[in-house]
Parts: sequence; C-alpha cells; structure tokens
Amino acid sequence: MRSSWPRVPIGSKRRTRLQRTTPNENRHSPIRKCILSGEHGDRATLIRLALGPDGTVAPDVFAKAPGRGAWIGVNHEELAKAQDKGKLAGLLRRAFKTEKIALIDDLAGRIERGLEKAFLDRLGLEARAGHLILGAEKIDAASRSGQVRLLLHASDASTDGSGKRDQAWRVGEDAEGTGKGGVKLPVDRDALSAALGRQNAVHVALIDQKAADRVTHHLGRWLNFKGCSNAPLDSASNASEKWGPDTDIPAID
Repeated sequence: MRSSWPRVPIGSKRRTRLQRTTPNENRHSPIRKCILSGEHGDRATLIRLALGPDGTVAPDVFAKAPGRGAWIGVNHEELAKAQDKGKLAGLLRRAFKTEKIALIDDLAGRIERGLEKAFLDRLGLEARAGHLILGAEKIDAASRSGQVRLLLHASDASTDGSGKRDQAWRVGEDAEGTGKGGVKLPVDRDALSAALGRQNAVHVALIDQKAADRVTHHLGRWLNFKGCSNAPLDSASNASEKWGPDTDIPAID
C-alpha cells in the first residue's frame, strides 16, 4: 500500500476518526452518525449496536442482525466510559423511544474481541486464497521487487527483524528515507499462526491489492476501536468536516 498512515504521539488521547465518503464514492455504504459523538462516517467503518426483541442491545459487528440498530464511532475507552456512566443507555432510550433497554456487560470488550476475530478470520481466508506470503527471505524478495501491498508484524516480532522487512519494503516502494513500515499487530505469532494455519508466522505480506484492501478494512476497524495510533485509514479526514452537525444523517436504522 502506498498511502501514508497517520501517527499519534505516544500518550496522547486519540479519538477514533471517521472516514469521509460521499454517496457517489460508495453507493453500498451510506453515511451514518455516531450516537455518542454526533460525528458522521461511512457505515462500513462504524459499529452497529443491535436492539433485540427483549430490549437487549448487543454488538452487531457485521451489521447483519435484523431489527433496529444504533451506530457508534468512538473507541473502546470512550464507549466503556459512556456505558459505565449511563450515558449510552440514556441516548439509546431516547433514540429508540423506549425505556426497555438492557446493555450487555462489557459491551466494549465484546466489540473488540469481535473485531479481532473478524480481522484474523479475514487474514486466514486470504492465506487460503494464496494472497499472502510468509518467511523473512520470501517477504524481503517480494518487497524489493515491489510486489508487497501490505506488511504486518506480530507483536512479539524482534525490532531487528521488523526493521529489515520494513527496509526491504521501502526499497521496493521507492520510499527510502520516509520511515514507512509495516503495521505491528496487537497479537503475537501464536495467534497469527493459528489464524493462518501455519507455524511461526511472525511477518505477513499481502501481495494482492484487493486482498490488502480487505484486510486493511478489518484491521483499521479493529485498531481504531482499540485506540491504536498505528491504525490504517483510507482517509485521514473526518466525515464531520463535510457534513455538519445539523445535517440529517441517521444514527438509528
């Protein structure tokens, strides 16, 4: 991937940034409004909370559950605080026009685990389709020849090993001196190996652009929700820059 990903200084508070998209750019992913922040974002990048028949509100990571739902675009910390203080429940009661609201325990944790699983499952599918390569020598060779579209490192990858893979990628992308590098994941080699059905998966390189885009989508949703500063985004712009707070964009559907 050739795009530059935004970085946030360590220790700074990072608000999840919602992608800016126009209806003409993605007709199948309309704009929705975060019920907590009021900011607008592409439906595909937000997370849906589904309202069950009994009034229970639970995560709907893939936005496929029937019935009504609300959209959120904040990160784990902000959502957990809103739930603990009762703010989320209050907003949902008003939005759904019902007092029958019951939030599941550890809603933020459930969402994070769901997003992690979605990412790892996607990575496993791309591995089975032959869209990625493993192994330091193979990755370095593919990187230098300009084949690599996305580079990932396990959380327990050595600094030296990650640095060498990153350097080879910069050479192939003609990006030497830019500091461009792969994404360090918040999962270790054991989790990656289990997802890919391989042994000792420390570094992963996607060599198909469409596959890299699919993986980046799931990775961005997950890391954004975790509040990670290295989350990949298709756009660094906030949707609220285009659609103001008074724009009639739904938070419930």
